[in-house]
Amino acid sequence: MSSDITITQLDRIGREQAQYLVSRIRSVPGFPKEGIIFRDFMPVLADPKALCLLMEGLEAALPVPADSFDAVAGLEARGFLFGPALAAHLGKGFLAIRKAGKLPPDTIAESYDLEYGTASVEIETDLVRPGERVLIVDDLIATGGTAKAAADLIRQAGGEVAGFGFVMELEGLGGVASLGDVPTSSLVTMPA
Repeated sequence: MSSDITITQLDRIGREQAQYLVSRIRSVPGFPKEGIIFRDFMPVLADPKALCLLMEGLEAALPVPADSFDAVAGLEARGFLFGPALAAHLGKGFLAIRKAGKLPPDTIAESYDLEYGTASVEIETDLVRPGERVLIVDDLIATGGTAKAAADLIRQAGGEVAGFGFVMELEGLGGVASLGDVPTSSLVTMPA
């Protein structure tokens, strides 16, 4: 296990399992630009044991009880890879929050800043039921821009944000703080 990674939910998934999961996260310096360390999540998904541990860990580390939300929303692209599986396992629906321009007309869009640029996300206007409580999941929180934009979309569509669940949190970028007082959890933390 890399010494710069802290397992925040160790008591929920066990030290050996957590170390195995973290060992599958690859760090790629200088991508997408110099000064950024890209935390590559794909080796976790490619490894059957790590993928099972990830799903068990995400469920164990929910920031709110499963009966307190109605649906799981995943952020494109990597939130799409485990969000539907988590939703299905919990008996919930899945809401896709897409990158701009990927959905038919009738969408709500929100722009945000990244640590290396700007972007927009969208959701279909009729996807969220009024008052629906939604857990937003993604693989990583850095500055919090994408997660905050997703929360704004859920609220604009008439829903409520029940919480946020992340696999990884990058320290020192203020991402979790930018989300306000909404319950948030992450399985591991690591330096940005």
